[in-house]
Parts: sequence; structure tokens; C-alpha cells
Amino acid sequence: MKVIIPVAGIGSKLRPHTHTQPKALVPVAGKPILSHIVDNLIAAGCNEFIFIIGYLGDKIETYIRERYPNIQSLFIVQEPREGTGEAVWLARDWINEKDELLIALGDTVFDVELNEVLAHSGSTLGVKKVDDPRSFGVAELAGDRTILNVIEKPPIPKSNLALVGIYKIKEGKMLVNALGENIKNNIKSYNEFHLTDGIMRMIEQGVKFKTFPVENWYDCGNKDSLLETNAVLLKKHLPANGKKYTFENTIIIEPVSIADHCKISNSIIGPNVSIGENTTINSSILRDAIIGSYSELMNAVLHHSVVGSDASLRGLSQSLNIGDSTEIDFS
Repeated sequence: MKVIIPVAGIGSKLRPHTHTQPKALVPVAGKPILSHIVDNLIAAGCNEFIFIIGYLGDKIETYIRERYPNIQSLFIVQEPREGTGEAVWLARDWINEKDELLIALGDTVFDVELNEVLAHSGSTLGVKKVDDPRSFGVAELAGDRTILNVIEKPPIPKSNLALVGIYKIKEGKMLVNALGENIKNNIKSYNEFHLTDGIMRMIEQGVKFKTFPVENWYDCGNKDSLLETNAVLLKKHLPANGKKYTFENTIIIEPVSIADHCKISNSIIGPNVSIGENTTINSSILRDAIIGSYSELMNAVLHHSVVGSDASLRGLSQSLNIGDSTEIDFS
């Protein structure tokens, strides 16, 4: 089984954080988005990875080689970026006739039984029912869960089953050939070569696709979804006995993730807070927040906030002498 992970996007909805690092390396619940994906795949027995990189791709390559020296990793540059279909097609020279593929989008963390997916005898696509599927690829099924059609972002969906970005393809070489035909004939949807269009070509050629349910998936495409994912994953991975954090005159409200070598004093941290390594926090209150590494916060009161690495924030500190029957509003 070869794993293809497209991570070439610029992450415009996560700016300014993606000005200096690719979206896949933005931290959530104590480690980069990409690490959540790769760790789960390694735990399921995957060892051959192809990363389709683009924007700041050198940082992804450096991170993977340093963090995962024992996996087989290949890095292919997608430039310009013309969709997930083109991204997968770029790996064509490394896909043999008998290769099976697992394709996982690099900005989404999945809650799925990967061992069951990998053990499936044929091709199968991850789906979940959503209220409004118009922003997704959509699968239309027959009664036996065989896929009849896959359509990218249909304006009038005939199904509420969204393709959520994880695909197990038994006929790997056939997929890249189908994508190649679309690229050769400039067949695009919404001005991009989509993976769904290649899969649809395979269905038209007689390949049977089934679906598997994805219980939850955590999209990290913007600030709100990133913070929501951070909170969910912190709760999910909270140890039964709890990790004991001890900092000077500080209250910790679980769930939190605090990396090594942090200096925290006179503060209230949590719930739903992730803090990177070597960060200094003093006289601050943080909840529902992600704080990067090597940052410094002083007199900060933050909620629903994302602070990058090597950042410095000093809040306003007052000394007041307030008399009777007084009302003060700093908002």
C-alpha cells in the first residue's frame, strides 16, 4: 500500500500563520496537522509515503525526514497547483500496475478504522452525511453501497453523502491513467483537475467503488475549524490519569497540551489550550487557544485565539484606585 498525501496548498484561509509555514505544519492539539495524519497511518501499518508538496514544501520535507526517518518518503513538487487530481497524477512514475493507493488530504484529520479500510478487498471511499454537501464531492449510491456517480460540488446534490478526503484505491495505476486522460483532454471542474473526475472515469470503465463511513473528520482549513479541532482532539487524547503540569502559582484546567521547556507563572491555562515548546507565559489567562513555540505572553487575556511561533505579546496592565458607586468598562 502506497500513501499519497497532497500538501501543496498555500492555506490562504489560515493567514497570517501560513505566511511562514505550510498549512500542514500548523500545530493542533500538541503537534502539526500532518503528524496526526501520518501517525495514524503508520499505526495502521503504512510505510511508503508520497507527499505532493508546493508552497513552502521544503519545510514539509525537512520535517518529515527529521520526524519520521524510518518511513519511505518521496516528495514531488506540484507547481502550478491545478487540483488534487493533478497532484495524484504527478506520482504516476512511482505507481506500478499492482500498487494499491491510500490517498489522504493533508489538511484533514480523520476518525476512522484505518485497519478495516486497508483490509477492504476493493476500492472504497470515505463518506459522511452532511447537511449541505454543495461544497464537497458527493457520492450517489445504489442499494448495495456501490457508487453510481461521484460529482464535485454539485449545485443541486442528489445525495447528502460527502466525500471527506480519504480514498482507498485498489486499481492505483488505472486511477493515474484516468487522471492523465482528463489532463490530456483538459477536463476540469471548477477550473481544476479534481480527483473525483478521475474516479468517475473509472466508474464509467466498470470499476466498482464502495463506501465506508467516517465517524468524524476535523477540517483545519481556517481559524475557527482549527480551534474546534484542537478542542476535540485534546479531549479525545486526554490521558485517563491526566498529565500533571506544575507551574508557579498557575491553575491548569484540562484539557491542555503544554510542550517541554515552557515557563509559565501566575496564570490560568485552559480549557482547550495547546502551547508549543520553549514558550514563556506570565500573568495571563488563556482558553480555547493555540500558542506556538518560542513565544512570550505577558499580561495577556486570550480566548478563541491562535498565536504563532516566535511571537511576543504584552497586554495592558493597570493599577486602579476606584471609589464607591463606580462603573468602568474597558471593552
